[in-house]
Amino acid sequence: MTNIFEQVFFITKKLRSEKLNQKPILIWFTGLSGSGKTTISNSLEKLLFKKGYTTYCLDGDNIRKGLSKDLSFSERDRYENIRRVAEVSKLFLDSGLIVLASFISPLESQRKLVKKIVGEKNFIEVFISTSQEVCENRDVKGLYEKARNGKIKNFTGISSKYEFPLNPFLKIDTSKSSIQESVDLIFKKIENKING
Repeated sequence: MTNIFEQVFFITKKLRSEKLNQKPILIWFTGLSGSGKTTISNSLEKLLFKKGYTTYCLDGDNIRKGLSKDLSFSERDRYENIRRVAEVSKLFLDSGLIVLASFISPLESQRKLVKKIVGEKNFIEVFISTSQEVCENRDVKGLYEKARNGKIKNFTGISSKYEFPLNPFLKIDTSKSSIQESVDLIFKKIENKING
């Protein structure tokens, strides 16, 4: 690493943010599979887009098809997957974007790593706290059933643990709030943080 030097560019994060008239921020959605992370993230991005913000969504399945297709679901590889996503998020923040990331990220240490990489002031954690029972009942991908039958190893909530966030910015249970109510609540809470 001694022969690697950081390149400084003329166009900075501040200049990009000013041009876009927004403050870049990472909104990190965590929760069990089937909790509603991606649905809420997608709906929030749609609202932000309509209001003139420039955004990008990162999702666990999509990342696993490309950037992290070489990784398994072992604890070590999950950690590496989250590290890669955090580094990509940091680049997107530098470009001035509002980033919405939906990842189970089951361990508190993984979420702390993201916060450390992107910077605490750039990180908003939204815990989608929908119960495992509800998540299993709405399991459109059939993943819980496969995990219970031993066809999927290291599945969060079945054969792998999920550590509840200690102090999330927001906590939302999609069995008690509609998608629209959840999106409206998040937008209300972040509006002052993203306005340029």
